[in-house]
Amino acid sequence: MNPLFDEGLITANREKARTRNIEGSDFLLALAGRELADRLALVERHFERAVELFGATGVAARSAMTTGKIDALERVETGAVFAEPKEHLSAARFESVPLAPESVNLILSPLSLHLTNDTPGMLIQMRRALKPDGLLLAAIPGAGTLAELRDVLLSAETELYGGASPRVIPFPDIRDVGSLLQRAGFALPVIDEESFTVRYDNLFALMRDLRAMGMANPLIGRSRKPLSRRFFLRAAEIYAERYADPDGRIRATFSMIFVSGWAPHESQQKPLKPGSAKMRLAEALDPNRKTNTSGTGERG
Repeated sequence: MNPLFDEGLITANREKARTRNIEGSDFLLALAGRELADRLALVERHFERAVELFGATGVAARSAMTTGKIDALERVETGAVFAEPKEHLSAARFESVPLAPESVNLILSPLSLHLTNDTPGMLIQMRRALKPDGLLLAAIPGAGTLAELRDVLLSAETELYGGASPRVIPFPDIRDVGSLLQRAGFALPVIDEESFTVRYDNLFALMRDLRAMGMANPLIGRSRKPLSRRFFLRAAEIYAERYADPDGRIRATFSMIFVSGWAPHESQQKPLKPGSAKMRLAEALDPNRKTNTSGTGERG
């Protein structure tokens, strides 16, 4: 398998972003954390030992703890820079699951699986780390995320240089995620997708946010040639032409795929047929719960 991402660069980008710790830059993580906590709160189970894998600021872990469903929660990250004051966390390389087989009841994976070269392998490791009838809850940026930015950068680079280099990473389709869960051996997989629109003053404000999230381009196939100021100015113009609202602010789409999967156990009900997990996760857990399929936010 040819790797798509530079794991060392991913780690460096994430740790640099955490060191800078720009206030509000984890708004997507916070949103994902709230959504995962809402889903966890609806599960009629209690989890003795939970682990958050590569949750950066730990906001998802803190949200999960507010549900009262977890006795103890540990965090795993690439380095101590991610620890809160007086907090101990376990260190591991980014693309790994440093957990013993059948050692935990719940794994939280907030916004990190989209950056793994061997996503099937990561899911298999997670399933093996779960005790029978243990639960995986994950949030994964999906297809459609940053579609506007991808279009704009491609157009500007093609116009100015006659060709283009990959500038925005590929994001998985919800159907692919469902297939990966089943291939990894998870029982009763349920998938939920929501799309959020965030508005910015301009392209430069959006790119500042992406850097602050540690989301600078980690693709191995990226161009190493520095881009000119002319390129970014032209890209900002195209963005404003194609994706601005009447007030001049631009739109950026973030699609999130929320997944739930259980480590197999003989007590679990058997699915009707492969691929039948198509309903929203919140609906599957609580038919009376009303959900929104989109959200809008404002960023400077």
